[in-house]
Amino acid sequence: MAQVAVDSVTGARFRTSDGAELHVTSTGPADAPVTVFLLHGWALTGDTWRRVTDELLAGAGGAVRVVRPDNRGHGRSRPTPRGSASIARVAEDLAELIEAEAPTGPVVLVGHSMGGMALMALAEQHPELFSRVAGVLLVNTSSGGLTGITLGLPGIVGRIVVAVERRVTRLIGRSRGSVLFRRSAPLRPLLRWLLFGERPGRYDLAEAAEQVASCQPSTYAEIRRAFDEHERRAALATFAGIPTVVFAGGQDRLTPPGHSRVIAAAIPGAELRICGGAGHMLPYERSRQLADELATMVRRAGSEAAGTTRKSTTKRRTGRRKAVAAGE
Repeated sequence: MAQVAVDSVTGARFRTSDGAELHVTSTGPADAPVTVFLLHGWALTGDTWRRVTDELLAGAGGAVRVVRPDNRGHGRSRPTPRGSASIARVAEDLAELIEAEAPTGPVVLVGHSMGGMALMALAEQHPELFSRVAGVLLVNTSSGGLTGITLGLPGIVGRIVVAVERRVTRLIGRSRGSVLFRRSAPLRPLLRWLLFGERPGRYDLAEAAEQVASCQPSTYAEIRRAFDEHERRAALATFAGIPTVVFAGGQDRLTPPGHSRVIAAAIPGAELRICGGAGHMLPYERSRQLADELATMVRRAGSEAAGTTRKSTTKRRTGRRKAVAAGE
């Protein structure tokens, strides 16, 4: 059974059923009527969502609690044994975290890149959880077909670059180190081209580079392999009937807009937002837009939860009055 323990230095440590220790940041009142879970992308951390969290709390006040884990092997979470990282396992970690942090009440699920893929895996593995899901935000993600990605490069050039990248990733996976890089600054030019669209903020780029540098090498390589196996379009049927918004960056090289179009088309009623000029890092590049969308979902979920509570209370009172009138 998963356990939560308070860590006086880093906030909270969450121990999963297989012994992994995740760093979890929770913001907002513990008794808020709605809980939002934010899952970050490959090689990043929960800090990706800090600006969105701040803007959401400013707009929703005490109506929401926000939970942002660093996924296993990422950021401030503990290193994990080789072979223990996968999209399916990240989804299982989320299921356990939901059970521990929000066992009742409505939840809103948000996933960026790998985080969005993990939400699809969660739907595949735990469809029963979605009876409490009041909203879903899928950001810069894909339901499959990632073996054909060319990073926006033409034809054979793109295929060669991706082939080299796979080989380098295999070599990285053999590393015994605890982090990918000791220094993050040399990563910035590459990440500027790969992750961001037009005019990225200097601080955003620096923070993203620090997050990537801190990733555990074996986890980095294992998740990269999992992308090629990720085919979960069928799981999207579980999102039917749940307010779902799919966001894409118009200049996203890793999960191009076509992947978001496929997702939106597979979920009845889903809305698609393509952000021109943005890349793969919408939590930075379009934080206000994401926060506004989340605030709408939270208000709707809170209103529906309050309505359900009022109906339940009225029903109980009516039942008691009838019982009194009958002399019971």
